[in-house]
Amino acid sequence: MVDSQSTPARQRPSIVSISSYLLFLFLALQVISLIITLSTFGKTRDALRDAYAGTATDGDQVADVFAVIGIGGAIVLLLLAVVLGVLALFNNQGRNGARITTWIVGGIMVCCVGGGLLSNAAGGFNTGGGSTGDGPSPEEIQRRLEEALPSWVTPVSLLLGVLSLIALIAALVLLALPKANPFFRKQTAAWEPPTPGASYPGNPQAPGQPGYPQASGEPGYPSSGEPSYPPPPANRPDDTPPTDRPGSTPPSTS
Repeated sequence: MVDSQSTPARQRPSIVSISSYLLFLFLALQVISLIITLSTFGKTRDALRDAYAGTATDGDQVADVFAVIGIGGAIVLLLLAVVLGVLALFNNQGRNGARITTWIVGGIMVCCVGGGLLSNAAGGFNTGGGSTGDGPSPEEIQRRLEEALPSWVTPVSLLLGVLSLIALIAALVLLALPKANPFFRKQTAAWEPPTPGASYPGNPQAPGQPGYPQASGEPGYPSSGEPSYPPPPANRPDDTPPTDRPGSTPPSTS
């Protein structure tokens, strides 16, 4: 029997799979960035304390503010990256709501990552102490940080930020391509025409009514109920009873 309620299986486009891989890559890059931030936090804090030594600004307070901004921001980015990784799994299943949520969260992440790259390109770390005249200038703070941190930290952090931004933008663009729309469109049950010769269940009979067999030929008629008799015996040519039968002997004529 033909199943009219069957839904055809959807094949995931390659652009959707690539988009999910890029989101997973973005998540991995954020994990590496957080590891670098945590591993260099002690040296960064010492460099800030030394830069503000002998000034009216409390160096420990500046270091604490940097801890909240730097580490807290990295953790928030990592959590949002985890959300994107979970959304990538739902995108692979064709969930249109997950795709829309990916655009929203991804747009926020693009602003955060892009803003961080622009801030680093504009002059790096800036606490605003140089504007009041009682603290070191941003250039001095940046110089001390470069001296305290390993030489590979700055270029690696910049490379991770650029790769993260490219991967995220590419993933969002791939999800928006027209080729991906049919995969996220709600599927309806496909109707299939009946196959010639297929068997279908008949209508159920009403309870209490016997079924009637279909006659292959002409219907027969029942007997009237009278008993049947055997046919009469055939007439003999000689009515003389046979002599071998028991009975009386006929009289003699002499």
